[in-house]
Amino acid sequence: MTEQITLVTDANFEAEVAHSEVPVLIDFWAPWCGPCMTLLPTLQALAPMYEDSLKIVKVNIDESPELADKFNVRGIPYLLLTRQGKAVTTLHDRSRTRLASEIDAFLDQDGEA
Repeated sequence: MTEQITLVTDANFEAEVAHSEVPVLIDFWAPWCGPCMTLLPTLQALAPMYEDSLKIVKVNIDESPELADKFNVRGIPYLLLTRQGKAVTTLHDRSRTRLASEIDAFLDQDGEA
């Protein structure tokens, strides 16, 4: 992973996601998932753009099935925005521009809360 994208497991979820001071984008993925691997460069490009306002993490569903169950993940890739470890919204777009637009809208709304 890159410096801006953290691998999260059941063991470090609390520290990395639940206690994060900024919202967290969780990418639920698996190494055998082609679309997940295709999405990785997009997330790597977005991570430095949001490093001060959003944390991007990846959860391998094969290694952390409890987290996938906790967030009701039924298919991957699955992108979830969280605040203090609680699900807020899912992101559906996969292009960098559209994902950035969804993230910007979330952060703008989050700033008003």
